[in-house]
Amino acid sequence: MKLLKPTWVNHNGKPIFSVDIHPDGTKFATGGQGQDSGKVVIWNMSPVLQEDDEKDENIPKMLCQMDNHLACVNCVRWSNSGMYLASGGDDKLIMVWKRATYIGPSTVFGSSGKLANVEQWRCVSILRNHSGDVMDVAWSPHDAWLASCSVDNTVVIWNAVKFPEILATLRGHSGLVKGLTWDPVGKYIASQADDRSLKVWRTLDWQLETSITKPFDECGGTTHVLRLSWSPDGHYLVSAHAMNNSGPTAQIIEREGWKTNMDFVGHRKAVTVVKFNPKIFKKKQKNGSSAKPSCPYCCCAVGSKDRSLSVWLTCLKRPLVVIHELFDKSIMDISWTLNGLGILVCSMDGSVAFLDFSQDELGDPLSEEEKSRIHQSTYGKSLAIMTEAQLSTAVIENPEMLKYQRRQQQQQLDQKSAATREMGSATSVAGVVNGESLEDIRKNLLKKQVETRTADGRRRITPLCIAQLDTGMNATSTPAALSPSVLTTPSKIEPMKAFDSRFTERSKATPGAPALTSMTPTAVERLKEQNLVKELRPRDLLESSSDSDEKVPLAKASSLSKRKLELEVETVEKKKKGRPRKDSRLMPVSLSVQSPAALTAEKEAMCLSAPALALKLPIPSPQRAFTLQVSSDPSMYIEVENEVTVVGGVKLSRLKCNREGKEWETVLTSRILTAAGSCDVVCVACEKRMLSVFSTCGRRLLSPILLPSPISTLHCTGSYVMALTAAATLSVWDVHRQVVVVKEESLHSILAGSDMTVSQILLTQHGIPVMNLSDGKAYCFNPSLSTWNLVSDKQDSLAQCADFRSSLPSQDAMLCSGPLAIIQGRTSNSGRQAARLFSVPHVVQQETTLAYLENQVAAALTLQSSHEYRHWLLVYARYLVNEGFEYRLREICKDLLGPVHYSTGSQWESTVVGLRKRELLKELLPVIGQNLRFQRLFTECQEQLDILRDK
Repeated sequence: MKLLKPTWVNHNGKPIFSVDIHPDGTKFATGGQGQDSGKVVIWNMSPVLQEDDEKDENIPKMLCQMDNHLACVNCVRWSNSGMYLASGGDDKLIMVWKRATYIGPSTVFGSSGKLANVEQWRCVSILRNHSGDVMDVAWSPHDAWLASCSVDNTVVIWNAVKFPEILATLRGHSGLVKGLTWDPVGKYIASQADDRSLKVWRTLDWQLETSITKPFDECGGTTHVLRLSWSPDGHYLVSAHAMNNSGPTAQIIEREGWKTNMDFVGHRKAVTVVKFNPKIFKKKQKNGSSAKPSCPYCCCAVGSKDRSLSVWLTCLKRPLVVIHELFDKSIMDISWTLNGLGILVCSMDGSVAFLDFSQDELGDPLSEEEKSRIHQSTYGKSLAIMTEAQLSTAVIENPEMLKYQRRQQQQQLDQKSAATREMGSATSVAGVVNGESLEDIRKNLLKKQVETRTADGRRRITPLCIAQLDTGMNATSTPAALSPSVLTTPSKIEPMKAFDSRFTERSKATPGAPALTSMTPTAVERLKEQNLVKELRPRDLLESSSDSDEKVPLAKASSLSKRKLELEVETVEKKKKGRPRKDSRLMPVSLSVQSPAALTAEKEAMCLSAPALALKLPIPSPQRAFTLQVSSDPSMYIEVENEVTVVGGVKLSRLKCNREGKEWETVLTSRILTAAGSCDVVCVACEKRMLSVFSTCGRRLLSPILLPSPISTLHCTGSYVMALTAAATLSVWDVHRQVVVVKEESLHSILAGSDMTVSQILLTQHGIPVMNLSDGKAYCFNPSLSTWNLVSDKQDSLAQCADFRSSLPSQDAMLCSGPLAIIQGRTSNSGRQAARLFSVPHVVQQETTLAYLENQVAAALTLQSSHEYRHWLLVYARYLVNEGFEYRLREICKDLLGPVHYSTGSQWESTVVGLRKRELLKELLPVIGQNLRFQRLFTECQEQLDILRDK
């Protein structure tokens, strides 16, 4: 390790409060006190790194000096791309700088022509919102957002794509906020303040995730800055100024459960700044030694008021190096070079120091590919959000439009004051996704995590696959296994070892949820005794509040069939209090399909004359007895007993149904293979391909239906009965109206030529069958067109890139639940995810968002889900308004308005999925009224609706 103190880096004896190295490593910026203003200086890096360059007078040391700030500069930070430099100061301003394109030296203002600026940097944006000194600024990963914090107790999130737009103001600290850090992919931002707390905020909804106070209870006195830092793997957050047993520490906070069991100890005075190395390392292999696998680890530098610097590796119990009395005054800021081997430190005494490490000392850095693999295993894929608000400054022509504009402004003010009140009482407002709070989702996922302990006592948590439920929170939050190509065993990022014997105790493992076991009960009472009935009600909701329910396989003997009943995580969660009780859905069923590829050559030879090889689905095998729950509101069970009595040599089977204590029973002449029911009908499939349908009072509704081939799966919703046969044909009947909805439709077109399985089956309230396949695609059969329509694709790249957060009017709009929400497994909220992995040009973002929203509207229409259609149509229209797409918006309005004057040749339908089109247009008018650009369209639609109303 080499230590240098370049004396030429100075602010003429004034303090330097901040230092930051440019991402390309060629320059660095300092911020601090000037003569009578704030000062930002950009310096050349090569004279620091190379002694020859330092001596060469032709190589400039200072590249540019900016004195625009009216008071001391507290923080300078380069954007990740290196294009911008942000500076924040005591003048309450944040200035964003960009290099000017013109070339040519210019003298530094007030320097009498002695100092020349080699590079020209100009201020491209001044951000004004804080009412006090700006203490820290931080760019989010991928430069989507810029955060700033101030002594006014707030954190402001700026839209870095559209300065000076503000996305959120985070209120909750009761003291001066002095430090900020983003987690590596931007799912959280953490802030630390003089109120002796560290707060972590979600970027999903900008609400408080957690507030950590215990490590800071003893803290007396204050520090000028509290620069905290997040580890590059995302697993650890390290605070500044904390205390333990009256000793100053840097508190280590684990992402998993925000535990505070470890800290960095040893500094004699308060820690002012912590900075993680941007690289993740693994141990360097010595020549000739066998290449043993090693766990990746991180490197962290800690600076303190005691004027000393310590550098730690998370795989060591003690610091790698400690440099005492490096400066005459407190350390103020630290910056690592992007290659992870160099470190710049600045001090209140107005000087900087540079430490140069070797790879032998720190280790081998992981490649960006290995690092992103760690990120993917920790976070899954995620998206950045950038809000777009386009209100042009135009003259308002229509008085109604003015009303809408004023109402909108008032709503925004009300929302702000409400948010202030909520945050003032230090309450965390949980976000809501499809009617379920984010907190609940996370807790329920944590309940189900599988924990094991290794021989050395370490906890291993098997990660849950929650990619489709990406709410911006890492539910398992544990170091997940890396791909074998990165590391061999142990395949887990090594946790930080305790740095003091006082903190070796780890929190105990939380037991996982009990596994759902298969059993053979004798009667309903036994089910009730075991308390299984209430718990196993599927929670996901169908669209209407009618009373039909799908079956849940409560008890089936293992011999019933070869089907795997894959009850998803969300299916076994208990019902939340306060949720509207609506129709529960299907049971997810995995059907392994014997595809043409799987057939033997002999069978192929036999089937050569056939036009296509037949698909085969598994069929349920007969069993002596089974029980299943049809619904829990009202409580309804079906019991089947086969071959119970013998009459004249014929064995009879008994079917019993218990509905809220009232029982009925009937007998059938052949063995019952499977059953299903809703609150309207009960249906059983028997041997010899017979299907019988009964009312909920036990009355036979139809003569037995002869199926074309043996039954595979049976479903009921309302008065609709769906039968999927072993030959992979599907039929749906409306037994009340006694009509066929879908007639012996083959699954061949959606399953052909692949080894896919049907992982989930859904029958909607309108009798539309939906097949979720193992490859993440979901198809529904459209009876009116006689086609299979793709309604969802988990791998859909449009869903990954779509950004329609600005078009969701409020939290209420997210309460959208229905068949589409169930099928997509909540990916419909992907437009609200946290941080984009790749920066996407705005035009591409617009195209993907439009395509995604149009797909959602079309899918809701195909599924005949009226409230989901209304929800997505409003989101789509709001997006068109925000982004200024007039042609598409006009087309929607024209279709909803229809002809004002009646004509016999009109093909216009006045309703869509049961909703009146003109009522939908009335709902759209306030949305159109939000953008002054569309006031002509607004006036036209309003006048036409007035004419129709007066008729």
